[in-house]
Amino acid sequence: MTEDEPTTEDGVWLDCSNSAVRRAARRLGQLYDDAMGETGLKGTQFSLMTQIVRSEEPTLKRLAKAMVMDLSALGHTLKPLIRDGLVELVPDEQDRRAKRVRLTAAGVAKQRELLALWQQAQNRFDEAFGREQAEELRRTLAFISSSEFTQAFSRKQDQ
Repeated sequence: MTEDEPTTEDGVWLDCSNSAVRRAARRLGQLYDDAMGETGLKGTQFSLMTQIVRSEEPTLKRLAKAMVMDLSALGHTLKPLIRDGLVELVPDEQDRRAKRVRLTAAGVAKQRELLALWQQAQNRFDEAFGREQAEELRRTLAFISSSEFTQAFSRKQDQ
């Protein structure tokens, strides 16, 4: 193998950060989905519901930005939660064109139920990965998902 050839382990391409993060995200998604058990919801839906709570009835645009999603993907993800009566869209009081997202009473109850299951999964992750490494990983991933990183990445491309 020459220096220019990508490194692999068991046939997995290791030189691409994007591929590595996506593989890890899919695996963690599977593990956290399993942790949600028989609730009928996935880890991604729990994350979305929790972001709604943390953002205190955000607009669709603000929620999409926080989740690093475009509006159409957010709408697609919200549909089953709205259909099942866990989330609702309401007009913004200051700007009736804008929609705010909030949990219904059933959504608040479901999010609390899921919180306990998520905490168990989070504890297992921290134990398996190491608490300090897990905290550092979350800080690193938060930076990668930040607008500052996007700007730095884009500047390098323009040079």
